[in-house]
Amino acid sequence: MKQKGGLQMKKTLAFILAGILMGAFMGLVGDARAASSIVVSVDTPPRTMDPHGSDADANLSVMANFFEGLMQRKGAEGKLVPALAERYEHPDLMTWKFYLRKGVKFHNGNPFTAEDVKFSFERLSNPDVSEFTTDGKNMASIDIVDDYTVVVKTKVPTPWFVNNMHQIYIMDKESTEARDQGDVGLKPIGTGAYRFVEWVKGSYLKMEANEDYWEGAPPLKNVELRPITESSTRFAALVSGQAEVASGVPVELYEKVVQNAKLEVVARPARRSIFLALGNKPGSPLADIRVRKAMYMAINEDEIIEKIMRGHAAPAAQIPDPPTIGYNGTLTRLPYDPEMAKKLLKDAGYEKGFEVTLSGPNDRYVQDEQIAEAVAKYLAKVGIKANLDVKPKSVFFPQVARGELEFYLIGWFDGTFDMGRTYFKLLHSRDAEKGFGGLNGTNFSDSEMDALLQSTANIADREKREKVLRDLNKMAMVDKIAVIPLHYQQDIYAIQKGKGISFTPRPDRWIVFKEISKE
Repeated sequence: MKQKGGLQMKKTLAFILAGILMGAFMGLVGDARAASSIVVSVDTPPRTMDPHGSDADANLSVMANFFEGLMQRKGAEGKLVPALAERYEHPDLMTWKFYLRKGVKFHNGNPFTAEDVKFSFERLSNPDVSEFTTDGKNMASIDIVDDYTVVVKTKVPTPWFVNNMHQIYIMDKESTEARDQGDVGLKPIGTGAYRFVEWVKGSYLKMEANEDYWEGAPPLKNVELRPITESSTRFAALVSGQAEVASGVPVELYEKVVQNAKLEVVARPARRSIFLALGNKPGSPLADIRVRKAMYMAINEDEIIEKIMRGHAAPAAQIPDPPTIGYNGTLTRLPYDPEMAKKLLKDAGYEKGFEVTLSGPNDRYVQDEQIAEAVAKYLAKVGIKANLDVKPKSVFFPQVARGELEFYLIGWFDGTFDMGRTYFKLLHSRDAEKGFGGLNGTNFSDSEMDALLQSTANIADREKREKVLRDLNKMAMVDKIAVIPLHYQQDIYAIQKGKGISFTPRPDRWIVFKEISKE
């Protein structure tokens, strides 16, 4: 009986020890799983899983995890480096030759070849599936030399062509042609660092690491993206631990985030400038440079930054930001001077003022509606009645694209880091056939600016072209007052402390998970 009791005790101890070991093992597994997974809350949801179906920043950001372009941008500076193309040549103004990376596979196992590049580029010009039609229609020919060499010729000189190749994503020709468009827009198949798992629109998007990724398997194995558009709800999700990283921290909640011991703030100057677009229809008040100058000088931008942006912005004197080709560091803002504004209006014959409609989105930029309201109040003080017409971005941006507005608030940064592309889109006279002025929502037109801008496309020497763009920038901002620049935003993120998260914000605000890790 004594032996039996001892045997039973040994069994009990062994069972307890096994339980302890199992618990420790499960704890290690849990720790490993936590270290290789992340939940990120974003302020704007993706619209589609079709990489050509939306050119919105929020969509491009998500697509960068599933798909790749011939080039990619990396790090805090957004340096352009090879991706699906190992290198390229630019033998003349309209020819680009790409040497493709060998051994890359799509998530379905299909090999990546020149056929996929040709198919993807040709698909861009189809408005039924693409919001990159201007890029597609600018390609005169796409010729396959062999399985890993492609030559693209553009219809007009396009100096920034390769600078845009990080956001022109390559799709698998075979599987895309075999599926209907509905399925293509729901289930992405790319070559990127992450494979698609599940998307419940408006709730979450799940992805898993591509262990066969050509750059090497990414450190995070499981990723969940949760779009939470309401800022206080997004903040609450972060505090409660439902999310570990949150983008788009609103300026009004900044102090709460800073004071919360569980959270850490990560911020960087944004590339996006906020400005006011102006029409110049002949015979209208806005056609007079004195009126444009008066409107500029009537706006107290320092007060906007202090009171509306709560210090989280920097004054702007132009549209492009410092890293962009064409940025002119000699430009300064016109001073806030309402008395001078009144004098200029009087000299222009508008001593009693005039009415104008000020449009803008109320759900796109940081404090966009509040800024528009402030601008209207400043203008009222010098006699200009600005009738506010702010609306959801889904209504506002189509109006911009159709050129239906006379005065509006908008934001911009150029993904190609090239002011020439910016001005062709925003300030060149509208020309649908040539694809110029597609986002010139006021129909602003100036032949002198158009001619100088067009001349830059034919300058092969980068330094010479950059000088001409700087001169053009000065002409637009000082001589013509083509727009009224306001400020550059600040990008603000919040991270849970103690999770060992290594995260560096990108200049394009994209969240690329292969660049994020956890200890």
